[in-house]
Amino acid sequence: MTDPLTRDGFQTATGVSRETCDRLAAHEALLRRWQRAINLVARDSLRDPWRRHYLDSAQLAPLIPERAARLVDIGSGAGFPGLILALVTGRTVDLVESDGRKCAFLREAARVTEAPVRVHEGRIDAAAITDAGLVTARALAPLDRLCALAAPLLAPDGVCLFLKGRTVAEELTAAKKRWKMRVERVPSRSDPAGVILRLGDLRPV
Repeated sequence: MTDPLTRDGFQTATGVSRETCDRLAAHEALLRRWQRAINLVARDSLRDPWRRHYLDSAQLAPLIPERAARLVDIGSGAGFPGLILALVTGRTVDLVESDGRKCAFLREAARVTEAPVRVHEGRIDAAAITDAGLVTARALAPLDRLCALAAPLLAPDGVCLFLKGRTVAEELTAAKKRWKMRVERVPSRSDPAGVILRLGDLRPV
């Protein structure tokens, strides 16, 4: 079993500042407190949070297109990856989440960490968001469903970054029956079985 990633190990792996690590640590402390009352993440994932959650989210930062004017994270949950990307990059991220309790956590996390985010409470398909240069999602839905949720939000040149695991090949096969897309697979830095899908030119078949 791999030893848990430490905060210092995370900082070395990502190159973020100590101040940013302080803000991420504040998020982790808040997550642990709220987890006792609300199921924000899988309990066993908190044995190695800096790898399972923070590195998993932060690894998307170098893949964000510079031209992307609006960044949107759907199904934000505990803030992975959207709130973490906001802290790591300093760029404003729209967080869309339908669960009211999770939205309360996101607002408190934004206050505590001073993350530049906007929290949108409600269904993704009802969100008043368009022309997103980037849409991200993690552990939300199968790929064909993610494409359906993301497509209405995207700008014409927008891209998606979706964190996926062992079922990625099957999900791609199913999604391509309904969607045309340009696909790039980027190996995950946090999970040997994981992959980041970077999708462009997304449109229905």
